Amino acid sequence: LEAGKTGDKRPLCIAVTCLTSLDQEVLDNELLINDTLENVVLKWATNAKEAGLDGVVCSPLESKVIHDNLGMEFITVTPGIRLADDSVNDQKRVTTPAMARELTSSYIVVGRTITGSADSYATYKKVYQDFQG
Repeated sequence: LEAGKTGDKRPLCIAVTCLTSLDQEVLDNELLINDTLENVVLKWATNAKEAGLDGVVCSPLESKVIHDNLGMEFITVTPGIRLADDSVNDQKRVTTPAMARELTSSYIVVGRTITGSADSYATYKKVYQDFQG
C-alpha cells in the first residue's frame, strides 16, 4: 500500500469474503464450516478490518450486517447483481441494483447483465439508475 501511494493518497485494499456462487449448503457440506454464512462473512470482514484493510467483496445480502457492525466507511463491493428478469446463472446469492442499494452496498459489480444484453449501454444506464435511486 505504501509503494502504491500517489502523494499522500494510497490505493484502497479489500479482501474477498465468500463467493456469491456459494451458499449455506456448500459451507456446511463441502467446506465443513459449521456456522451461518452471515456469521462467517462477518468474521472474515472483521478480520480484514482488523488487518487494516479498507473493505471486502461480499454478497449484497451481507453488506448491511457488515456495515451495521463495522461502520459505513468500511467498503462493501458486491457482485451478484442482476436485473429482476435476468437469469442468476451459477450465482446463488444475488440481488437487483435497487436491493443492493437498500442493503447498503458501497459499490456493485455487474457483468453478465450488461455484457449479455442486446443493448449494453441502455442496460448499463438502467442498472446505474436503479442503484442510484
